[in-house]
Amino acid sequence: MNIEKTVNGTTAVISLEGWLDTKTAPELGAAVSELPAEVKELTLDLAKTEYISSAGLRQIVAIHKKMDSFIVKNVSPELMEIFKMTGINNRLNMQ
Repeated sequence: MNIEKTVNGTTAVISLEGWLDTKTAPELGAAVSELPAEVKELTLDLAKTEYISSAGLRQIVAIHKKMDSFIVKNVSPELMEIFKMTGINNRLNMQ
């Protein structure tokens, strides 16, 4: 998985490419932990994400709990099915 971070003051965008699974979920957690303390708004761009496992979903929920504002965007229909099956889509701001 490739992770690209863009920080602009109190906002950040993390873009993922590839699979968010048991092996790569900790990498996402580390990327979020490395964000400056002033970042309060995070957008997770899943445009190039092919697959999310339960470990990836757990990491997304953990990020949601940390941030004042958290948006998940560019979710493919296949990934949206995973979010809907677990009900997580009802807890997240998805665009």
